[in-house]
Amino acid sequence: MWEKRQVGQTKLRVTALGLGTATMGGSRIPITQEQGQAIVTAAWDAGVRYVDTAPFYGVGAAEHRVGDALRGKPRDEWVLSTKVGRLLRPKTDTVPSADGRLSPMPFDVVYDYGYDGIMRSVEDSYQRLGLARIDILYVHDIGVYQHGPELNARYLKQLRDSGYKALRQLRDSGAVSAIGIGVNEKAVLIEALGFGDWDAFLLAGRYTLLEQAPLDDLIPMCQSRGTSLVIGGPLNSGILAGRETWNYDTAPGEIVDRVRKIEAVCKAHGVPLPAAALQFPLAHPVVAAVIPGPRDAAEFEANLPLFTMKIPPGLWSDLRSEGLLHPNAPVPD
Repeated sequence: MWEKRQVGQTKLRVTALGLGTATMGGSRIPITQEQGQAIVTAAWDAGVRYVDTAPFYGVGAAEHRVGDALRGKPRDEWVLSTKVGRLLRPKTDTVPSADGRLSPMPFDVVYDYGYDGIMRSVEDSYQRLGLARIDILYVHDIGVYQHGPELNARYLKQLRDSGYKALRQLRDSGAVSAIGIGVNEKAVLIEALGFGDWDAFLLAGRYTLLEQAPLDDLIPMCQSRGTSLVIGGPLNSGILAGRETWNYDTAPGEIVDRVRKIEAVCKAHGVPLPAAALQFPLAHPVVAAVIPGPRDAAEFEANLPLFTMKIPPGLWSDLRSEGLLHPNAPVPD
């Protein structure tokens, strides 16, 4: 059902619609084991064959749920990505997380972007997943957005001088088929292209119907290097789906105003805003997949018709003429 696209210059091919599992980990809203597995099952039944997860999502819960749902399905039919950069350590106190996240499992995170930390993280993920192979390995949440300038400089040096060696070794040995970075900002990806050979970047929230700044720098660099983009957060944390959140927080006034203008154009053409938002990123040839992260199986199924809805060309031209779309942004046929 879903077109399959190549990841970088590897032999991997992912369905253009993938499944993100940050929400189903249960850190933001309570999600049970059964509900989490039901999301993966709904995606599978709809033909989705690319699933992305991470140790951080639900401090281990998402990897458990993904593994339980995929285990036993033909291994050559699906592609799995997970992440490194955080190790999970037993949480022995009852102090709530400083960022308000729920802890479905009793662990704290420790950042480690070095060689030993990455190798340990992969071994731990095998155990949580209960699976013997990971296809794509992303370095998770490195960058100024996550760590601030001073601390990130230290972490980036650790990755450049030590951790990248582990990633290359894992890829060269065939333990993983592709390596990349998964973040919410473009600056660190541009910097990483200066010291590494990356197959794919998972970029959340920065190349969407609302934001297209990567067209000015990151995307041309990715095209010249043969690096694919996987787009996380295509609904910008909910603001493009009628909610009030952008970048995992309450949306500021200027973002709300811009979304209202985009929505008005969509309404004029009889198109739901989320349909335009979900289809837009896939028009760019550098984009291998979009991976929305539904809250439950019903939300996933409700989104499916939005991906195939016919969108009149006039919608895109009107957005462009009103300055709501980058002049160089490709749009769906």
